[in-house]
Amino acid sequence: MKLVLATQNKDKVREIKNFLSGLKIQILTLDDSQNNFKIKETGKTLEENAILKADAVYKLTKLPTLADDSGLEVQYLKGKPGVRSSRFAGEKATYSDNNLKLLKLLKGVPVKQRKAQFRCVMALKVSENKIKLLEGKVSGYIATELKGKNGFGYDPLFYIPKLKKTFAQLSLKQKNKLSHRAKALQKVKKYLQSIIKD
Repeated sequence: MKLVLATQNKDKVREIKNFLSGLKIQILTLDDSQNNFKIKETGKTLEENAILKADAVYKLTKLPTLADDSGLEVQYLKGKPGVRSSRFAGEKATYSDNNLKLLKLLKGVPVKQRKAQFRCVMALKVSENKIKLLEGKVSGYIATELKGKNGFGYDPLFYIPKLKKTFAQLSLKQKNKLSHRAKALQKVKKYLQSIIKD
């Protein structure tokens, strides 16, 4: 079985490939299929964006497609940046730009009010009329400073109290046990196992 990942984010590709290794599937990326095109994320929710991406890539490749949209939802900011997480500081924002904007908005906010969750919605389109939505989330706090060199996005600010570490202080193996994407991918993996033909 072939599965196309509807993302050009190399960090996400690495995490997803790592997680789904061991399944009898050939994982392709948009680069592999020479279709270097941009999908406009016009959805108002993570779910809408994941479906948009899965539909667009399925139309292009006619192959089972996995798309995800993930967002950081900060309680104090009423769920922002949410669906705009990757563009929080502007359309061409870097990871650093987004992190600095978040730190600025939360300056002086006490720890108890810095609760946040990472949420990941995956859309798995296996045929023209069949699409499955699977979700994963993880709770934590927004740290007061960047810590750690691993991961990407908001990982240096997302603090897990029971581990006393940010996501960026974890190895990929550790992160893949508890992240929002890992939780969604566990469901994806289970579903794929049920439909893969030997």
